[in-house]
Amino acid sequence: MAEAAAPAGGYDLVIRNGRVIDGTGAPARLADVVVADGRIAALGDLSGVRAGREIDARDRIVAPGFIDAHTHDDGALLATPEMAAKISQGVTTVIAGNCGVSLAPLDLAARGLDGPPPPLDLLGETGLFRFPDFAGYLDALDGAPAAVNAAFLVGHSTLRLGAMARLDRGADAGEIATMRATLDAALEIGALGLSSGLFYAPAKAAPTDEVIALAAGMAGTGAIYATHMRDEGDHVIPALDEAFAIGRAAGVPVVISHHKVLGVENFGRTRETLALIERAARAQTVGFDVYPYIASSTVLNAESVAQAARTVITWSRARPEFAGRDLDAAAAALGCPRDQAIDRLQPAGAVYFAMDEDDVRRVLSCPRAMIGSDGLPFDERPHPRLWGTFPRVLGHYAREVGLFSLEEAIHRMTGLPAATFGLAGRGAVAPGAAADLVVFDPETVIDRASFEEPIRAAAGIALVIVNGTPVWQDGAPSGARPGRVLRRGAEGVA
Repeated sequence: MAEAAAPAGGYDLVIRNGRVIDGTGAPARLADVVVADGRIAALGDLSGVRAGREIDARDRIVAPGFIDAHTHDDGALLATPEMAAKISQGVTTVIAGNCGVSLAPLDLAARGLDGPPPPLDLLGETGLFRFPDFAGYLDALDGAPAAVNAAFLVGHSTLRLGAMARLDRGADAGEIATMRATLDAALEIGALGLSSGLFYAPAKAAPTDEVIALAAGMAGTGAIYATHMRDEGDHVIPALDEAFAIGRAAGVPVVISHHKVLGVENFGRTRETLALIERAARAQTVGFDVYPYIASSTVLNAESVAQAARTVITWSRARPEFAGRDLDAAAAALGCPRDQAIDRLQPAGAVYFAMDEDDVRRVLSCPRAMIGSDGLPFDERPHPRLWGTFPRVLGHYAREVGLFSLEEAIHRMTGLPAATFGLAGRGAVAPGAAADLVVFDPETVIDRASFEEPIRAAAGIALVIVNGTPVWQDGAPSGARPGRVLRRGAEGVA
């Protein structure tokens, strides 16, 4: 029986005979899905319905479009709006502005800066940092939509760069007031909340109280605090404690970014960290995201190199010919020790093999774990998570390894992040929900991007629809760009 009235005619699209996994964690069921005016109009046995386009999804899964809970797509949405890396794996919505770095609000030229300091340079070239206020950035995206929907956090490091002449100290009262006013304006215009990257140089000197002072203005608004913590290695427990303390003091939900433990000496410590997260979650709202790989990726820095068994260069402005090569091989070619090679390659990025597979599986298995790619779209030789995260969870960890059911995997990619970030009407296959949908083959879906060949589309993704319009079909982008900016407090965001 249909779950909504379904007269025969007047619809844009009907997807027939698919196994619908609706994003709630409920078991798959056979159903037709009808789309009209960018929304799901009906769901069920709709054999009498006719539409302008009909698709037979027999032996395929029909699911909500995936929500990438952790991205650095701020600049890519403007520079490469087709967003092939995301739509090719079924992603229909991205959460950007993570790790304390957001493209806006920051006008580098107005600040007299030649370029963004690391890690802001991961978001794109200098010319993209041209928005002194958050509203201007969102307006630019409204005027030139991407293929995916996008919602945004405001970066603490970005705020510091806009308000402070020196970043090697805590902000004073006047600078905090300036940052707070800038953050408030961004929240008013629809930002989801505040992110921090306390591990990185632009924010490393910021004391806990500085972050609390900024986050406290979000109390009661539904906005969140997401954090790349100060430490994910030896001092991961104090870093978690700081994140929870900020959330409690400010009265806001906390999202731990790309949860992991780094360094061989810390292998197995996710037993401690996950237990700590569970204890904290009894007293406050806590969530986290994770990517399904044993290697991380960020700017090239000595601290991360020291934790890794192997480091691979993803890009280097000084020596671009070393992209894709091991750091040790680059050092040998340069005829210098590794620490000197790090300096001579700057600015640069790298992939770090510093995690344990059992830890990755333990974190992925936690019911609180959202899936986020943390991909870096401007890296010359990116980490394969940019193109492979979601099919890897579905094909490798759900189907092959059996860590969880397909229904549970999809819930972590859809309903859970929609609830966490307040994306009302997203992350579900239900009448009235936005028609963000992915159709895939559960037997063949798999990531094909690898560390050796990182820019490869996944297998098994048949069709991706954003707001009722196909954006990926027949193994290629359709060219359509129906994505929307999802503003907190507006349609589509609670």
